[in-house]
Amino acid sequence: MIKTVLFDVDGVLLSEEHYFDASALTVWEMLISSNYLALAPEQFKTEYNPEEIKRIREDVFLEDRVLKFMKSRGLNANWDMIYLSFSHQLIHLLSQIKEDEAMKIAKWLTSPINYDTLREIGRVLNDYQVEYNFSLFVEEFSQSDATKQELLNYLNVLAKEKLGVETTVFQKGKLWSICEHVSQEWYVGDENVLASTGRPSVQTGKKGFLANETTLAPSNEIAALFQYLTSSGITIGIGTGRPDLETIQPFKHLDWLPFFDETRIVTADEVAKAEQEVPEAKSLSKPHPFTYIMGLKGKGAAVKECLNTPLPLANGEEVLVVGDSLADLLAARQLGCQFAAVLTGLSGKDARYDFEQHKADYILDSVLDIKTIL
Repeated sequence: MIKTVLFDVDGVLLSEEHYFDASALTVWEMLISSNYLALAPEQFKTEYNPEEIKRIREDVFLEDRVLKFMKSRGLNANWDMIYLSFSHQLIHLLSQIKEDEAMKIAKWLTSPINYDTLREIGRVLNDYQVEYNFSLFVEEFSQSDATKQELLNYLNVLAKEKLGVETTVFQKGKLWSICEHVSQEWYVGDENVLASTGRPSVQTGKKGFLANETTLAPSNEIAALFQYLTSSGITIGIGTGRPDLETIQPFKHLDWLPFFDETRIVTADEVAKAEQEVPEAKSLSKPHPFTYIMGLKGKGAAVKECLNTPLPLANGEEVLVVGDSLADLLAARQLGCQFAAVLTGLSGKDARYDFEQHKADYILDSVLDIKTIL
């Protein structure tokens, strides 16, 4: 008997589309803006119309094939996806000048890459005729069996193969943090950047997507589902890769928050705090089960208590995780709980095959269909 239901947010309750739009705009800005590589500063704007955003996203992510590839390899965090895409282009751009600038490339890739490094690289790149090539991503990463966070480490392998530089610089560090901050500028806008990141905008003038969330079923019907579950004595919680601001604010706007005990709404903020507290644990984002374990125990639980929880859970059959990605499924498998896959994520109904191959307990067309399995 199901006693607890834990929901992912993106691709389950709220659309991921604006996240992916912001992700593409982030990669594009870091390539062309004078704040970063400055390859085409005259093309940069802080506001693009929907058609322009669509074109940029189609170019950067190859009509979403890059995104689907990363998701198929278990990578679920948009910030990681941005970092992979931009860093891969950076390696490709440097490969075009390696014959003439080998010493500079070696210097750049043996120290953390910060804002000054990016601008210095951009000034050198602008002395040459270089071109970005987004079509190489799937081709080059398909040569590896890397999954999840291993994909980030594979950037170091590509740097060795394409540039001849032995490096560990392409791990989560300063460059990853820069990508995250640019992404937040696009997603939450000027008004919320400081609250979201603790840092002011590098590039002001962005309105953000936060006020335009799209639900994946009528919001009142999702609210009715939450009411049905809680009235039936079922505890509900959230385990999401979204930051706190981007979870709580839309839930308030949609009148969903009253259905939840907020200590069971676990976001990327809790994951980041836990990673700082227990650095030896490395990545605790999904598919690591930490997010859902804390969702079960509540945010009052100590990080080490969550990490030391025996798995699979003794009462795993009483817990249902509802997600749209392989990362959610893998987390649920480690917990030993049931998993309901919903086909409203990036891949839509095309994801059914993968979920069938991984033997998801339930495959649903919509989150509203949960009622049919309880």
